[in-house]
Amino acid sequence: MYLGIDCGTQGTKAILLDAETGQVLGEGSAAHQLISGPNGRREQEVTQWTDAFERATRMALAQAGRPGRDVLGIGISGQQHGLVALDAAGEVLRPAKLWCDTESTPENDELLALLGGQQGALQRLGVAIAPGYTLSKLLWTQRHHAALFERIAHILLPHDYLNYWLTGRCCTEYGDASGSGYFDVRTRQWDLPLLRQIDPSGRLERALPELIEPHAPVGTLRPGIAERLGLNPRALVSSGGGDNMMGAIGTGNIAPGMITMSLGTSGTLYAYTDRPAVSRHPEVAAFCSSSGGWLSLICTMNLTNANAVVRELLQLDLVGFGTLAAQAPIGAEGISMLPFLNGERVPPLPNATGTLLGLTADNLTRANLCRAVLEGTTFGLRFGLDLLHDNGIDSDSIRLIGGGAKSPLWRQLVADSMAMPVICTEHSEAAALGGAIQAAWCLARQDDPTASLADICERCVRLDASSAVQPIQDNVPLYDEAYRRYRRHIEALHG
Repeated sequence: MYLGIDCGTQGTKAILLDAETGQVLGEGSAAHQLISGPNGRREQEVTQWTDAFERATRMALAQAGRPGRDVLGIGISGQQHGLVALDAAGEVLRPAKLWCDTESTPENDELLALLGGQQGALQRLGVAIAPGYTLSKLLWTQRHHAALFERIAHILLPHDYLNYWLTGRCCTEYGDASGSGYFDVRTRQWDLPLLRQIDPSGRLERALPELIEPHAPVGTLRPGIAERLGLNPRALVSSGGGDNMMGAIGTGNIAPGMITMSLGTSGTLYAYTDRPAVSRHPEVAAFCSSSGGWLSLICTMNLTNANAVVRELLQLDLVGFGTLAAQAPIGAEGISMLPFLNGERVPPLPNATGTLLGLTADNLTRANLCRAVLEGTTFGLRFGLDLLHDNGIDSDSIRLIGGGAKSPLWRQLVADSMAMPVICTEHSEAAALGGAIQAAWCLARQDDPTASLADICERCVRLDASSAVQPIQDNVPLYDEAYRRYRRHIEALHG
């Protein structure tokens, strides 16, 4: 039995997997709280993650009716890009700055200029750094918390921190490291000279975690942590990875020819490649995967969070929101929403704010507002799909995951606006499932260095035939028209 953990922005999810049968034996979840502040500050206390880890794990074990000593391996998925800084004693210096934090945008702009702009960053790193990447957070910390910066002894990403909490070892794997902003995705090595631009003393490079292969183990549980969690102290902790990398494993996206779309707090779209497919478009990140290859990926900053703002404004629950959105016609009678409430990455507008356009006395209805935000968030992913297609990546279908994938209306909207069939996996929490699958692969590799990740995915990743939808051909041109209007509004407002 293997434990998969997904530590996200809104909460932690846990699943227990029988990797021989592919059956999920138990699931659990626990919420996190966000620290929000001016200028786009988005942070979390790491104790939120460890407390939620414990609660979600106990819930999953109780549902499975199995003792924790049966857990043979643990795989962690974590929200990408976040900065967790530790001192020499291993104590966390301040709340973690998250992927959705845009407070360090000025520092990111300065670093981009140092790299020669977005094209210079692509040439050097294979990715164009964006606000929210870890690199700008380090420079921000140096400028705004100089005394704490001088005490940094370890620089970890969120999933790295949880691995450290479990095992006492500071390490990371290539996939999550790809989103740090100081990692070359082509060579799979840290860019140490770039860190010296921030701190010439070399202290930051000494604070970096050890890089390990995605199939390599981090270690076993510390005795006190094993006792606290009620788990087998000999359970092997796998390398883990970023949430998108684990979501790729959890949807079987470990070979070319498949596209995964996640409808979560953020929206992501990614495809596996067996080479670093660096794009001419800076919005496309050629991250490493956590399965041995690379992921061409786009990420939008606003998805279910934007929908939630409209729901709360109109005092609707999920059912009421969906009912109203379904009542409005495609295109929301001319209303467009650019839902850039947290700034945006795709399109690259970190300082943008949300905008409603096309309002008239006749079309300003609750139903149209619900439809407009649902379409606006989805069009950001369509924008990203266009970029992936331009980069030579194609697929004949989309595997859909995340909380939004549970909505039949949204699944059909994705199929129609992307003109592509859509199907969900049985387990929408693909990142937690991917963590459990990777843990099983890691343990198998200890006895057999040729053990196949594909074989485990074939057993454990199952498609939900009842969720499959085909594009409605009459709807496709209507969505194309609404999408073109969305693009025109972006061009007019932002250039």
